[in-house]
Amino acid sequence: MSKTYTTKQGDMWDSIAYMQLGDTSHTDKLMNLNNAYLSYYIFPSGITIILPEVDQDKIPETLPPWKQVSG
Repeated sequence: MSKTYTTKQGDMWDSIAYMQLGDTSHTDKLMNLNNAYLSYYIFPSGITIILPEVDQDKIPETLPPWKQVSG
């Protein structure tokens, strides 16, 4: 049985991937599995999306360049 997530107001694809799957690199898998909702950039509350299966051992330990904070 697939795992699901019900959105909260303000959720975005990358934030769901990070919170539920452990890394924003899984955003494309999440979007491909839920193509009926691709018109959403910022979700309203109450939409149930399917979470892809991910191999937790292969999650990168570094953030992509646009997520890194320099300073």
